[in-house]
Formats: sequence, structure tokens, C-alpha cells
Amino acid sequence: MASEPSSPWPKTITVALTGASGSQYGLRLVDCLLSAGMRVYLLVSQAGQVVLKMEADLEVPGRAGDAEAFFRDYFKSTPGQLRVFGRQQWSAPVASGSNPPDAMVVCPCTTGTLASIAAGVSTSLIDRAADVTMKESRKLILVVRETPFTPIHLENMLRLARAGVVIMPANPGFYFKPTRVEQLVDFMVARVLDHLGVPHALLPRWGDESVPPT
Repeated sequence: MASEPSSPWPKTITVALTGASGSQYGLRLVDCLLSAGMRVYLLVSQAGQVVLKMEADLEVPGRAGDAEAFFRDYFKSTPGQLRVFGRQQWSAPVASGSNPPDAMVVCPCTTGTLASIAAGVSTSLIDRAADVTMKESRKLILVVRETPFTPIHLENMLRLARAGVVIMPANPGFYFKPTRVEQLVDFMVARVLDHLGVPHALLPRWGDESVPPT
């Protein structure tokens, strides 16, 4: 029997952009993953589409095929490297445990999405993809963007953390003395990439000589 051809991409990462403020985190993450040679499955909620327009001036088409063409041009990705799926596209590979990605990141993650994932409610492809990632014991990272947190938010985060989900609120550090907003975005994206095992050189690491002492 002939063996299946190996994938040209070392990892496949699902990235979901939801309606929380902080769309630049998600856009930068996708850009870095593609630049590192990873394949990206991109999911954008309806509210996430609105926030992309508000925060990044991006008019993302509603149809999945058109959105894929839009983002492929935006990121200048290679053919087949970036796939975009619709919110109810249940035929997408991320909807089944027989073809799960290596990891999934919801960035930014609304507390509503957090609640749906914690409750196991799969009413959208984002919820279902997260559920599949968890049940197949793949890494799931939620970059939660909200403040302050209510007890309900905290209980949902605790429940998911106990299930092995990485809860990574969008809390950039300042020890490297950032002077631009882009550096704060890169701080969070660097932490996500570290947990995905994707090499990067976005920021100096703590303890390096290039990091100013506190």
C-alpha cells in the first residue's frame, strides 16, 4: 500500500477571531503563523467581522470563499496555506475529530465564546472546533479579552483550565519598555506562539542582556 504524502506544513493551527476588542492580536497571530510556514484554518464570528471593521478597517466578505480570497491577499499566503470556513460550515475539517488541527487559538476570545466552550454548546463552528480540539486532547488556547471579570467568567475559566485549556488573558507586559502599540500586540502573540511551539523572534526573553532590568 502506498503511503500518504506528507503535509508541506509542519503544523495546522485553527485561529478563531470573535467579537472581543483586540482584533489586532488575532491578525498578528495569523500573520506570524503563516510566516513561520504553518497552515492556518481561520474562523471569524459575525461579531468578530464587525470588530475587524471597527478596529482594523477591514471589510471582510460574508461568504467563506470570498473571505478566504480576501485574507489570502491580505496576508500574502501561499496557495493552500490559509483556509477560511463559514460559521455554519459543518463539512469543515475542524468539525470532526477524524481530522483535527494540531492546536486551536481563540484570539481574541469573548466571554460569550468562553461560556459556550465551557458548557460544551456547539451552535457555531467555532464552538464545535474548540470542542473537537478538547476531546482529541489537542492544545486549546483562549486569549480572553474582557475587564473586569465576573464570578461567572472566572468559574468558566477555571472549569476549562481544569480540563487542560490554556487560559491566556490579553495582559501584555511592560518590562521591555515598549514604545509602540505594535510591541504590546507582539508580546501577547509571542506568548501564544511559545505555547504552540512555534519559533519566533518577536521580543527579547526575560534574562537576556537586551531586556532592561526592573
